[in-house]
Amino acid sequence: MQRWDRIEAFIEVARVGSFSQAARQLKVSPSHVSRLISQLEQQLGVPLLYRTTRRLHLTDAGQLYFDRCQPMLSGLAEAEQAVRTLRDEPSGTLRIVAPPVFGERYIAPLVNEFANAHTMLEVQMTFTDTAVDLIGEGFDLGIRIGVLEDSTLIARRLCERRLQVVATPDYLERHGRPMALNDLARHNCLAGADDHWLFEVHGQRREPRVTGSWQANSSRAMLDAVTRGMGLAQLPEDLIGEHLQTGWLECVLEAFRYPHTGAWIVYPRHRQPSSRVRQFVDFLVERMATPVAPVLPGE
Repeated sequence: MQRWDRIEAFIEVARVGSFSQAARQLKVSPSHVSRLISQLEQQLGVPLLYRTTRRLHLTDAGQLYFDRCQPMLSGLAEAEQAVRTLRDEPSGTLRIVAPPVFGERYIAPLVNEFANAHTMLEVQMTFTDTAVDLIGEGFDLGIRIGVLEDSTLIARRLCERRLQVVATPDYLERHGRPMALNDLARHNCLAGADDHWLFEVHGQRREPRVTGSWQANSSRAMLDAVTRGMGLAQLPEDLIGEHLQTGWLECVLEAFRYPHTGAWIVYPRHRQPSSRVRQFVDFLVERMATPVAPVLPGE
């Protein structure tokens, strides 16, 4: 280690022609630089520099040593930079789990954009409506929708994602418009993987259980069912936005809409995030900062 310090000091002095200027570049004292070069000359058994009152000159041995060592130090600096780049450049495999509809529509394109910009990265995406154990199943991060429960995961909010109870005008004409949560008991409620819907009443969170003749763990299947007039459904606005604009669906129970739902990116708290996780999380949060656009029919 000392030898490299001595060589580095000599190369810098030879390059700039001054002990004091070399010391400033190396962030040490001029006396320390002089001592390192004296030790190097003693080690080699030959003088490397002529010292005059005006400037320094290389001896023949010094010029030979400089010509051989300078490329080695440049190569060392390049190697260190390459390692730093490798450390900072996302690499390895990024394993992501996300709910199908939201993940396929909004997350996958951004994952692909990120992966396309970082060619050393491999991606594995899994889409499921089932809540998974990130650590137990080997995922780096996950996308969670709705109300984020307390957990050991670090979470960052991606966007707001509000839920609306909707039905077709024809269904509401046939069965009436619910005006209170108790009215849901008289309606055919199309349920997802969870048969509890989410509301807020006088500032309090309420999750009444709903019943009906239809249930599936697919938001797209539920959207198809509700547009056929089969019942009421609680779905996110980004999925039903176009149907609301065209009047194909109408909102009910808007006064009880729960305001604190969203989309989140989560990852284990106890791990030191890798470069790929850290940079992807920052990228996704930044890109999702704008409101989520509605899904268009046929997409």
